[in-house]
Amino acid sequence: MIAIKAMSRLNPQDVTAENKFYAKAISQGVIDFERLAYLVSNQCTVRESDCYAVLRALEHNIMDELKQGKVVQLGGLGNFQVGVSSNGEVLAESVSGNSVKKAHLNFRPGAKLRDMLEIVKFKIIAG
Repeated sequence: MIAIKAMSRLNPQDVTAENKFYAKAISQGVIDFERLAYLVSNQCTVRESDCYAVLRALEHNIMDELKQGKVVQLGGLGNFQVGVSSNGEVLAESVSGNSVKKAHLNFRPGAKLRDMLEIVKFKIIAG
């Protein structure tokens, strides 16, 4: 269940208008690699240390494949891909690596994550 609370926000298009309240999702904590390894090890026959090693190897390989310009598909979770922001050039021939201002990560959720978002429940917490 996702915790939400009411947050007052200004209307940037009309700063004289009264603030309105919007729902904001509130984190209920962070799960790190160690905890994930523990949880996975309790759902299968693999030891926690082996799960941890596999997760670290997965992290390493995802970054390596992204650096090579590949789209990394993680099953029903979704796809990761590197994108770039660049300066506009007058001529196509002028576009080069120097045109790139910065790289960023694009994530496209897969079917399982999209389906989860359709059925997730919310609870209001005092803020």
